[in-house]
Amino acid sequence: MLMTTYAAGLRVGELCCLRSEHILSERGQIRVEQGKGRRDRYTVLSPRLLEQLRTYWRVYRPGSGWLFPSTFWPERHLTNDAAMRVFDRAVILAGLPHNGGIHSLRHSFATHLLEANVPLPVIQRLLGHSNLATTSRYLHVRREIIAELKGLLEAIDLNPLMKPSA
Repeated sequence: MLMTTYAAGLRVGELCCLRSEHILSERGQIRVEQGKGRRDRYTVLSPRLLEQLRTYWRVYRPGSGWLFPSTFWPERHLTNDAAMRVFDRAVILAGLPHNGGIHSLRHSFATHLLEANVPLPVIQRLLGHSNLATTSRYLHVRREIIAELKGLLEAIDLNPLMKPSA
């Protein structure tokens, strides 16, 4: 469930409302129906996530149509609160600092796409944002990336005429 949230950049409500028919394995996509703003969109389905979802399906066989059904009411989908509790428990078990909730996985998805040189309009579309300014709030740059950058002056040849002649 958490892998799906991160790998597809889903909001918690979108995750909870996923149905098996939303997994479009042949297209490598996940269909998000009625996301924020009641808009439908497609996001990525990585081969690794698909493999994990198939394993999950074989083991748990959720029969209600929901990909992640409620534990207590299998005919209903998992609640947002239950998904957030799963995330919080995973953070504690992993011994990680609690810096944000499950939505931080969506932020990480956007940031890692940016670091992989995916164009901003593509990230915007995958996240389901109508405004690029909204997308920009999701983009964080890791300190390690900044430390690796060279100065701009070193990247350009300021004046080739000023080089000493041989």
